[in-house]
Amino acid sequence: MGRLTGKQKKYLRGLGHHLNPVVIVGQKGITPALRGKFDEELYNHELIKIKVATDSLDGVKEIANDLATSAKGEVLQVIGRIALVYRRRNEEPEIELP
Repeated sequence: MGRLTGKQKKYLRGLGHHLNPVVIVGQKGITPALRGKFDEELYNHELIKIKVATDSLDGVKEIANDLATSAKGEVLQVIGRIALVYRRRNEEPEIELP
């Protein structure tokens, strides 16, 4: 799948508004276990929020982009310490994009 359009991103941000973070990046930053958890949650839900602890060494955008890039996802939005990430599931996707 190619890049998302502006309309698709807006639709996904609307879907993600009510979600709670399922992955929390702590002071240790990105560990192999955290990458595994992130990839698993992204596969299970397609659209997830991640929260970056205030004591994390790296910036929220950098962490979100690093995780999304390694999992072939896309960061849709970063507000404060929360990032919204999407990756379409190849088999039986839950979310139908406009």
